[in-house]
Amino acid sequence: MKVLVVFDTRYGNTMRMAEAAAEGARSVEGAEVRVRRAAPCEPESLVPRDERQAEVRKKFLETPQVAPEDFAWADGIALGSPTRFGNMTASLKAVIDSLGGLWLSGATIGKVAGCFCSTSTIHGGQETTLVSMWFPLIHLGMIVMGVPYSEPRLITTTRGGTPYGPTSVSGPSADQGPNEEELAIAFTLGKRIAEVAGKLAA
Repeated sequence: MKVLVVFDTRYGNTMRMAEAAAEGARSVEGAEVRVRRAAPCEPESLVPRDERQAEVRKKFLETPQVAPEDFAWADGIALGSPTRFGNMTASLKAVIDSLGGLWLSGATIGKVAGCFCSTSTIHGGQETTLVSMWFPLIHLGMIVMGVPYSEPRLITTTRGGTPYGPTSVSGPSADQGPNEEELAIAFTLGKRIAEVAGKLAA
């Protein structure tokens, strides 16, 4: 099975969640995994200039940029975004909006998909972001999944993590980073996408 992990990030928190989801997918025997990024769409004047964020941006830009061909290639897809006013970023939405040709051809029908996100606060719109990310995936004919309660950390987490998908709480300055539970839930999503995609592909 082939799994595509696509993410956007500003402070590196969603990127760490993407890495955990990719690790989860790779833990499934026979899985091929691609990690790709969205294209930045904000003006350069809005790009943070401090050292930490410059390092994150460098790593982000070193990640290959996603293309529609990556979606055509994949059996399973994990999408990750920081939250912007209870929704995904414009950059990640632009990725989805580029898939019109695949939608028209039916090439995305039957692919497995899940979503993850990061917010500054616990009540910063995690669940609305995840669910709003589902809408275009359903239009594309994908089979959307979350994280079942067989993942015990959904019960014990006190920050991020929902049945709708993995989440992290990064703090007002976005400098907390995902904790072990949040990363473990992201790992679980990636693993589950690979496992279900493998079963459907068989």
